[in-house]
Amino acid sequence: MQEMNILIVDDHPFIIEGYKNAINSYPAEGINFKITAAKDCKSGYDAIMNAVDTPFSVALLDFSMPAYIEKNIATGEDLALLIRKEMPNCKIALLTMHTELLKISAIVEDLKPNALIIKNDLTFDELLIAFAAVMNDEFYYSTTVKATVKAVKEDYSLEIDSFDKQILFHLSKGTSELEIPRYVPLLLEAIQQRICNLSELLGSTPNDHQSLVLAARSRKLV
Repeated sequence: MQEMNILIVDDHPFIIEGYKNAINSYPAEGINFKITAAKDCKSGYDAIMNAVDTPFSVALLDFSMPAYIEKNIATGEDLALLIRKEMPNCKIALLTMHTELLKISAIVEDLKPNALIIKNDLTFDELLIAFAAVMNDEFYYSTTVKATVKAVKEDYSLEIDSFDKQILFHLSKGTSELEIPRYVPLLLEAIQQRICNLSELLGSTPNDHQSLVLAARSRKLV
C-alpha cells in the first residue's frame, strides 16, 4: 500500500479535525494517508524541516497563525514558501480570512497554491471538493476567490504589480511608510516612489496615505 504524507497546520483544532475527516473520506484505494498536524508557525516549521527526507505530498495551511519570529516565519504563506523550497513537489492548499482584492490577487499570482479557500466560504463539502481537486492535480478556488480573480482580470485600467499590491495592503492596515520595508523587500525610497505612482494612478491626494487607501477601497482593491 502506498503511503502519502499529509501536513495540516492550523491553530484551530476543529479545522484540523475537519481536514482529517475530509482526507479520511477521500476514496483512495491503495493509499494510506499519514497525517502530521501542527498548531502554529513554529510547529509547522519543525514538521517541515523534520520531513525533508520523507517529504509531504500535500500541505493544508492556515494563513494567519502565531508567528515563529526566530525563523522569520509569520504566516502560513511563509510556510508555503518554505515548502516550495524544501519540497517542490508538495501540493499546497491555503485557508485564509483575507478577502481584500489585492491580498487574494497577490497570493494567487505569487504563491500559486493548488487550492485557496476563504474561511467564510468554508463548509465540509468545500473541504471534500478542494482536497479531491488537489489530489487530481487540479486547482481549486472557493467562490470568493473566483470572484476576486475575475474582478482583477476585468479591471484593465490598473497597472499595478505584486509589490504595489503589498504596499497598498499594508497601508490599509495602518502600517507606516517607514515600517513597510519590514514586510515588502524593497528599499524605502522605492516604496515611497511606488506610493507616489499609486496616488497618481488612483487619483488620490498626493502624500496622503488615508486618501490613497480610500481611493483603493473605492475600487475594491483593499
